Amino acid sequence: MSLLNELKEAQKDAMRSKDKLSLGTIRMALAAVKQREVDERIELNDTDILQILTKMVKQRQESIAMFVTGNREDLAQIERQEIEVVQRFLPAQLGADEVNAIVDAAIVSTSASSIKDMGKVMGVVKPQLQGRADMGAVSSIIKSKLN
Repeated sequence: MSLLNELKEAQKDAMRSKDKLSLGTIRMALAAVKQREVDERIELNDTDILQILTKMVKQRQESIAMFVTGNREDLAQIERQEIEVVQRFLPAQLGADEVNAIVDAAIVSTSASSIKDMGKVMGVVKPQLQGRADMGAVSSIIKSKLN
């Protein structure tokens, strides 16, 4: 089943069970997908939808940090719950060892030897890790290995 259909089915399930938090979060995700489809006049595939969901999680993590520093734990808790809902649709996160193995393989396959080759390595790694690892952390790992 495609990710879009999975989201729509989850929306129906949330409506039936009257789960307002899940329903609201899934509606936000579907709205973001629809907005991008309308803006770019294309039909999104699962990879594109994964990018949107990953971005939603990242935005909520940033909001949590701001809410915690602003002493608004109640709002931070809502954001955490929304992250849990979105993560149901993301693939399982990879461990550090698995990420390092993929990065090492990409460095070997691209014959990367310096930080100038980082773009080549990211080009190989990104499709494999999108939605399965924090790309900011992956970028740091690549930088440390190429230095």
